[in-house]
Amino acid sequence: MTGLRLGPLLRYVDWESGSTATVWVEASRPCTVEVRCADGASGTSPTFSVAGHHYALVVVEGLTPGSTTAYEVLIGFRRVWPPEDTRLPPSTITTPPVATPADPGKGVAESAGAASDGVRISFGSCRWAAAPDGGHDPVGPDALVTLATHLAADPAAERPDVLLLLGDQVYADETSAATRRRLAARRDLKEPPGAEIADYEEYTYLYDESWRDPEVRWLLSTVPSCMIFDDHDVIDDWNTSAAWQRDIRATPWWHERIVSGLMSYWVHQHLGNLSPAELAADPVYAAVRASPDGTEALRRFAAETDADPARTRWSYRRVFGRVRLVMVDTRAARVLAEDRRAMLDPEEADWLREAVLDDPASYDHLLIGSSLPWLLPPLVHDAERWNASLCAGVRGDRWARFGEKVRRAGDLEHWAAFPESFDRFTELLREAASGPDAPATVCVLSGDVHHAYVTEPRWPDTPPGNGRASGTASAPGPGSAPVARVLQLTCSPVHNSVPRWIQAGFRFGWSRTGRRIGRFLSRHGRTGASPVTWDRAGGPWFGNQLMTLTLLGRKSALTLVQATAGKRGAQLEAVLERSLTPEG
Repeated sequence: MTGLRLGPLLRYVDWESGSTATVWVEASRPCTVEVRCADGASGTSPTFSVAGHHYALVVVEGLTPGSTTAYEVLIGFRRVWPPEDTRLPPSTITTPPVATPADPGKGVAESAGAASDGVRISFGSCRWAAAPDGGHDPVGPDALVTLATHLAADPAAERPDVLLLLGDQVYADETSAATRRRLAARRDLKEPPGAEIADYEEYTYLYDESWRDPEVRWLLSTVPSCMIFDDHDVIDDWNTSAAWQRDIRATPWWHERIVSGLMSYWVHQHLGNLSPAELAADPVYAAVRASPDGTEALRRFAAETDADPARTRWSYRRVFGRVRLVMVDTRAARVLAEDRRAMLDPEEADWLREAVLDDPASYDHLLIGSSLPWLLPPLVHDAERWNASLCAGVRGDRWARFGEKVRRAGDLEHWAAFPESFDRFTELLREAASGPDAPATVCVLSGDVHHAYVTEPRWPDTPPGNGRASGTASAPGPGSAPVARVLQLTCSPVHNSVPRWIQAGFRFGWSRTGRRIGRFLSRHGRTGASPVTWDRAGGPWFGNQLMTLTLLGRKSALTLVQATAGKRGAQLEAVLERSLTPEG
């Protein structure tokens, strides 16, 4: 009997029509999957097969804008979701209200009154999903599990409109005891890659572990999600440098790992990021679905993408009423040659620029999802920029070899480690935040670094208050001051930890002494001045945590919650609640 192996995951909800959504599932056998809603909306899709697994991404049409409707999943005429014995609430699809013909100029929140609470976007990264052996969790409660439990227990609780998972959804290089037992049952763990993930089948173990927790499964069936990978989805410090890439490609196990990693990401994460129109135009999706077994077509795509990353775009753009989200691939799109080193290849950089600057009057808030923080503690930033300069040969070959060793040992591969890309990205943000059509806020949302903080940049000509409360603006010119408030919002981990000595290092990185050391490194590396300076506006906070932005009109508010253990179980504790825009 065919059953539901994994899912459902509610992925894409169309904020323009308010009538369409996509639901991702994995079935136990080939079949046709139906999603049937209580309001009459529905969709069906046959499964496609990859490596003996059977998936479907069902497009649900006919939803009522501005409504919440329960849904069920059927295979044949048999309901497979929700489970018969579940104590959790029904899975639902919530659609936004849309502008009526009489009010074509109004945004989503203005046009229908039902969206009076605005758009709520929760985000975080780095979730090591393994259940603890023996019941004790050494890194504390999982923030995603705690959020799911809280929402399931309180029907009146405010739910996010969308959940952004900013990387390290799975850890291919850091497996749990339970996963290691599964690996040992099929191969010798004394042979490389040992207890790490080797192939596609083993990647499915990680997604099982990450998405099968009952509360998380319910949460992901009810709250739409946007995802992007980071390094641990493949391997720690993936694509750090050209020398790193040459070394890893020389190992006998790497090719299968990277091909399987890209295949599994495409299936489990990437497809759900796309709109129905984008899915219909995707040649890889068409080829995989057209074949009784899409494995070879997907393997070929993954291998070609690894050989030439510029052929595939993992970045994407989403719209939530008057909020624009641009999710950026900061891993696979890198150019690693030291003489051309860049975070994004030229086509990707052009795409990002267009995605950010196109029709600025159409949004009030711009969110850029980058798994890696743009602004780090100043000492860390200066150390990465210094290191990049050494590796490029500014101090000669001996220093370059030393720099490569330091780069790998210290994980020095954020935006600052790609200095020209950092400068171009900084200028792009200034442009986006300037001019008569500037949004109220421009926020870079990031994770990776296993703690949370808020940072605000200052451009050399930025006046006190950043000009954002005056309500005046002029056409942007070279070096013009931003009108919007620009922030780096970093939130990590959802469920992981960081050693205390590294916590101390991050704190030291913001100190006056740390800044002085950074200036010394800059002089030694001949790096030149950064185009911006920045201050810490909040944090650092350490723990398992999630941030939420609430965006209504041109107002913006930020909340940070941490999962804490108590006598009655894990709970979410607010450690930051702050308005990001002027009141009134």
